[in-house]
Amino acid sequence: MTEKKLIPLAVPDVGEDEINEIRKVMATGFLTEGSTTKEFEDMVANYVGVKHAIAVTSCTTGLHTVLECLNIKGQEVIVPDYTYPATAEAVVLAGGIPVLADVDLDSMNMTADILEEAYDEKMSVFSPVSWAGVPLEKEIYQKAKKLDLKCLEDSACSLGAKIGEDYVGKIADYSCFSFHPRKVITTGEGGMITTDNDEIAEKCYSFKHFGAKGTSFETIGTNYKLSNVLSAIGLVQMKKIEKIIEDRIQKAKIYQELLSKIGNIKPAYVGKNTRQTFQSYTCYVQKDGYRDKIRKALADENIQSQIGTYALHLEPAYKNMKKVGNLENSAKLFNNALTLPLHKNLTREDQENIFRIINKTLND
Repeated sequence: MTEKKLIPLAVPDVGEDEINEIRKVMATGFLTEGSTTKEFEDMVANYVGVKHAIAVTSCTTGLHTVLECLNIKGQEVIVPDYTYPATAEAVVLAGGIPVLADVDLDSMNMTADILEEAYDEKMSVFSPVSWAGVPLEKEIYQKAKKLDLKCLEDSACSLGAKIGEDYVGKIADYSCFSFHPRKVITTGEGGMITTDNDEIAEKCYSFKHFGAKGTSFETIGTNYKLSNVLSAIGLVQMKKIEKIIEDRIQKAKIYQELLSKIGNIKPAYVGKNTRQTFQSYTCYVQKDGYRDKIRKALADENIQSQIGTYALHLEPAYKNMKKVGNLENSAKLFNNALTLPLHKNLTREDQENIFRIINKTLND
């Protein structure tokens, strides 16, 4: 029996160019963080349009670094309930108290209204997520300013996303990106903090270098440096980023066209006056109980898929955390959101095959 063609969920866009850049670093014998990482930081800062980009080991450690430098110990920090645990974990690691807030059912992001409902005057920072490469609504940044809240955006999926002409990473007070292999560009593992705030940038740089400032250690820090080896991959990836995003947008349009022909499923959200990265192509199955049936039908054909992400309040580690409202949308998304394959090797034929399986399953 012939094995069915594997259609993976994600495929990083890496090749010989990345390998050659790694070879150059290897030849220097200097493998830890150094000039290659600095070049990568400068490249990201210039791309996003900010004064500072600080490379770290992951988006999670980037979030932790900023929160430590903002000294949120004992403070409540609003985070979306519908997110990967990293967003809330960073708050806990920095000694803060996550407050779980709901998200919009369409964009799967927090909104200005949700922020206002969750806000308490003792708070100083909140950490929304521009999930799956969908930019936050502009109003949430404006609302944060009115509430005198600093915005630390978990923009793990959103390098290259834009609101109007402004890149995500420039709009929030502080933003953190991920370079995990499922993200838009990758370094294997890695992350980047972006900000225009000179003081926090200096503190973040010190914190990731054990608390060093010059030749002395003035504060307690840790080792969140990104090696030259991984940064070498990042340099090549940044040269490809526009091409990668354009390819994802075109393939997302094909999904939109196909899935709009089916009832009981909402294609991925597309915001107005924005550019999304489509880091994940996540649709919403409106027929209760059918998301997992679709996933099984796809798996039977050797096609990988995934849920969207997690409703934290339903996970054991988070069930006793402070919540705002009943988190109904987050729970619905956890049970019904479906992420489909999207990567450089995905063909139109693959997408049409996925469409046929979804259509058949929903109409059985």
